[in-house]
Amino acid sequence: MSIVNRTAGKTSANQGLLAALKKEDFDRAGKLGTNFAIAIEALWANRLRSLLTTLGIFIGVASVVSMVSLVQGVGANLTDTIESLGTNMIIIAPGTGNNVSNSGVSSNGSISVSSRVTSVLPASETTLSLTPSDVQAVAKVSSVSAVSPIISVNVQAIYGNQNWNTHLKGVDTSLEQIQNWSIEQGSWFSASDQQGARLVAVLGQTVAQNLFASSGQNPIGKTIRVRDQVLRVVGVLATKGGASSSDDVIFVPFSTALYRFKNNGYIDQIIVQVADSNNIDRVQSDITTMLEQRHHIGKNTPDDFNLTSSKQLLQTFDQIITLATALYVSIASISLTVGGVGIMNIMIVSVTERTREIGIRLSLGAQREDILNQFLIEAMTLSLLGGLIGLLLGLLLGLGITTRLAIPFIITPFSLLLPFVMSAGIGVTFGFYPAFRAAQLDPIESLHAL
Repeated sequence: MSIVNRTAGKTSANQGLLAALKKEDFDRAGKLGTNFAIAIEALWANRLRSLLTTLGIFIGVASVVSMVSLVQGVGANLTDTIESLGTNMIIIAPGTGNNVSNSGVSSNGSISVSSRVTSVLPASETTLSLTPSDVQAVAKVSSVSAVSPIISVNVQAIYGNQNWNTHLKGVDTSLEQIQNWSIEQGSWFSASDQQGARLVAVLGQTVAQNLFASSGQNPIGKTIRVRDQVLRVVGVLATKGGASSSDDVIFVPFSTALYRFKNNGYIDQIIVQVADSNNIDRVQSDITTMLEQRHHIGKNTPDDFNLTSSKQLLQTFDQIITLATALYVSIASISLTVGGVGIMNIMIVSVTERTREIGIRLSLGAQREDILNQFLIEAMTLSLLGGLIGLLLGLLLGLGITTRLAIPFIITPFSLLLPFVMSAGIGVTFGFYPAFRAAQLDPIESLHAL
């Protein structure tokens, strides 16, 4: 039975209320179901105001859901990329200017992987400390199954009237095994290509598509121009997946890159494959000791190189994803708090407007607990409604963003449960004071308004 007071031109449900209500009605009003029905009818009577009240809640929840799905998608993408390159891998890179005694000559475009920081960062200032002889020494370390140096150069590849800016990497033939590359067409370059520094190339899928898709020609046997060199295509790689940049690459023999593209005698990275992943920590320690001896680095002198393993990279990315998720949830909590304050203000106004309704219920047998429950239900319904709208909006936003960025769209039980937990918490926290205030009204004074 409706006992909602509608003011400012709205129909009043108080007309004939005293004659219509019976004592048994208020016996039922003490039950949760009746309180819920009364609360829902009150919200429906002011549905526009109720919807606007939830604005802060559903914006906050939508932000949480979309950002969590985005962060999880980025994390899955990075994890797939690292795992696709091998889980028993160690990366050796030159040290940066922050952890070497002399900065040396800078080289651009390398990746700094620090054993002290265990993160992957673009190194704008790196020393030229790794040489081909270091590669040979690393290959002799116990439990090392394969080693490949890497020289990386940013280039523009040209075929006919097509051109594409990409990364050229000079590597050893063993990199195919270390990073689990698969050939879709042709073959990997051979050991004789490596020994003779021949002008041959293996193209990643992105490069092959951008240079040859428009003409429909088979890349194998064709020649492309890179800087002032002409390279003959001997192979095209299958799609690697993970980060899109994995397929945006041109591989050439290490010797070709060393003498024809970056003729300074130094290398950018050494990729090491360990025979048994259980020994990766020991191998990493052995390589560090060996390189410190080769580079004459004392105990109190910073290393001029950095080591990290694929296991460390995965652990680091997991930490970053966890921190990013917590950060986004914290930021979105500000919007949720604002929404909660909005709910509290509206509920206080509602209590004032419905003083006569509360007085009638109390005078005809309703308990103060019933009034408290009714207004708490209204507050929780508002916040849960905002949470539901925010969840749906957040899922749509997350799907749109991840699709746009070509990364996985990941929904976890956490991202589905969190909005409802936060919304319920907001409803109880910010709805309690107005509900308590309503329950404490004096029925005699409340009825003076009739």
